[in-house]
Amino acid sequence: MNMRPVTVHREGLKAARLLMVLSSISPLFILWAIRGNSLLPDPWFVGCCALMVVVPNAFLWLRIATAKKENDKRELIVGTSDDHRDHILVYLFAMLLPFYSEDLGNWRDLGATVAALAFVVFLFWHLNLHYMNLVFAARGYRVFTVYPPDDGNPLTGRVPLVLITRRVSLASGEKLIAYRLSDTVYLEPET
Repeated sequence: MNMRPVTVHREGLKAARLLMVLSSISPLFILWAIRGNSLLPDPWFVGCCALMVVVPNAFLWLRIATAKKENDKRELIVGTSDDHRDHILVYLFAMLLPFYSEDLGNWRDLGATVAALAFVVFLFWHLNLHYMNLVFAARGYRVFTVYPPDDGNPLTGRVPLVLITRRVSLASGEKLIAYRLSDTVYLEPET
């Protein structure tokens, strides 16, 4: 009986990925803070919303600063790439708008909304969509999935990477140097 070992890629930096997902949904907490809630006093509700905005985003910028300080760079070689501008639109309409319009007027509604939000956070985290962030889009960055070139080596080129860059396109065979934010998400330095 011939049994081949199964290789499973495990994404590292789990806490970093979770906080990056939370930073990606921080606009929702800003909208909730503005809208308010009849269940909790404003100082408590706005304070919790502010905490959910400040902590994950501070961590994201700390992760970027740490990668730069430690010169945590990798060379990426583009085999093929996909531009994911459409992911931001899907993100906006699939996540922010339904949760913003949700009425948080009683405990049951608040609990259901928090549970639904937990499901979304888990899916973003599990599916490695932690690169979605309106701050990147607002600062002119684009998101590409970069597939390594097929070099015939069965151990390389198996895991696509996400590149956050100001470039408008990527050419096949192009070599890039980028900071590692997680095992699969890279940020190209500004030139």
